[in-house]
Amino acid sequence: MVNKYSVARATEEEAGEVVSIWEVLGRRWSLLILKNLCTKEVIRFNEFKKLLSGISSTVLADRLLELEREGLVSKKIYPQIPPKVEYSLTIRAKELGVILRELGKWASRWKVPRITTNTKTTSAARSSS
Repeated sequence: MVNKYSVARATEEEAGEVVSIWEVLGRRWSLLILKNLCTKEVIRFNEFKKLLSGISSTVLADRLLELEREGLVSKKIYPQIPPKVEYSLTIRAKELGVILRELGKWASRWKVPRITTNTKTTSAARSSS
């Protein structure tokens, strides 16, 4: 029998799991790493460096490790010199990709236009007053 307590507890557990994964996905570069892996099946570390302009090697390594620990990225190391390491999406991440595409569609539907101010126009208007 399902009671209010068990439903509430299940909902709390699900919310906790969402918060947990969102902490990883919400970090800078994480979604861009996953997006790039969606477009290419396998990417090497230096390819990521070229694709993600502005990311440091340290941050890239950290994000890839976090995504690997969450089971979203798979790392394959080839025993050769120099070392060859390839990253790819796991099945779990491919499933997440479907959710993220839907989230993107939702965000586009509910996008609020940004109000921009032209600082030159505003400054000119103040000067002429």
